[in-house]
Amino acid sequence: MIIVLKPNCTDEQVKHFADNLTKEYNVKVNTWVGTQSTVLGLLGDTTSIDIDYISAQDFVESVKRVQEPYKKANRKFHPDNTVITLPTGQKIGDGSLALIAGPCSVETEAQICEVAERVKAAGAAFLRGGAFKPRTSPYSFQGLQAEGLELLKKAKAQTGLPIVTEIMSIGHIPLFEEEGVDIIQVGARNMQNFELLKALGKINKPILLKRGLSNTIEELLMSAEYIMAGGNDQVILCERGIRTYETYTRNTLDISAIPILKKLSHLPVVVDPSHASGIAWLVEPLAMAAVAAGADGLIIEVHNNPAKALSDGAQSLTPDQFDRVAHHVLHTKEVLSKWDA
Repeated sequence: MIIVLKPNCTDEQVKHFADNLTKEYNVKVNTWVGTQSTVLGLLGDTTSIDIDYISAQDFVESVKRVQEPYKKANRKFHPDNTVITLPTGQKIGDGSLALIAGPCSVETEAQICEVAERVKAAGAAFLRGGAFKPRTSPYSFQGLQAEGLELLKKAKAQTGLPIVTEIMSIGHIPLFEEEGVDIIQVGARNMQNFELLKALGKINKPILLKRGLSNTIEELLMSAEYIMAGGNDQVILCERGIRTYETYTRNTLDISAIPILKKLSHLPVVVDPSHASGIAWLVEPLAMAAVAAGADGLIIEVHNNPAKALSDGAQSLTPDQFDRVAHHVLHTKEVLSKWDA
């Protein structure tokens, strides 16, 4: 249930009203204070609450029940866009275009540091790199694991770029925190690993949540809800392509998911054109389309020698190719921002 209070409602009235709702109906009340009004979001069983009684209070502007099963991720509960801000100042969701770039897998210190330097020079504000790799085949390269995190930390020290890397197990959370991972990525295969999501909800670190291979938009938002219900509101949604009948590409990028997610939720939305296509030459046009559709960021795979990459070389850009793509998408974002203004 959403209760919108009138602008002249005092802080004392808000607190007293929220406390009464909690006591009377055994619900949790989330308060959001905006520039024009204050919104109370009621979580729990609201079926016994009399809407007419609530509406009759002289400081209440409007009341409506929320039909969607996700609450904290719902824009109705939080009208303003959420902006993820790292301690080092980088932002996602503030109206700029966040570029997250790096190799699918961390392979060597020289490789990750070279790629980090190049993507930073091209305009990337975040370094991605896989240390723990969920692979379809048990015989494929599984990542350097803890050693990979150490190498990512060296690249971060050299460039200042915050680290984005994927987690696969609850048991890895302490290691990720110790190694200074800045944004923890939940991959497509773990989007509905609910125990992992609940554990990530208890830490104070941004989570980049990728949409599952065949999951609906509502299921993605419900997975975000699992994290947020635990107390961690720092969630970034990622559209990375879904499985369809088409076989030319690795997946099919659901461009429509971007404006839909922006309408339904206040959480920032980034797009992964690398996994969506699986083909390097398609990364740029899909990235441009994502920016035009309103994406808050892009996560792009870059390797210094894709032909010899230990994973996903076919979809990885060279640093020179990334220079071109970064220039084009950042320019497109700049033009669109002026248009919107």
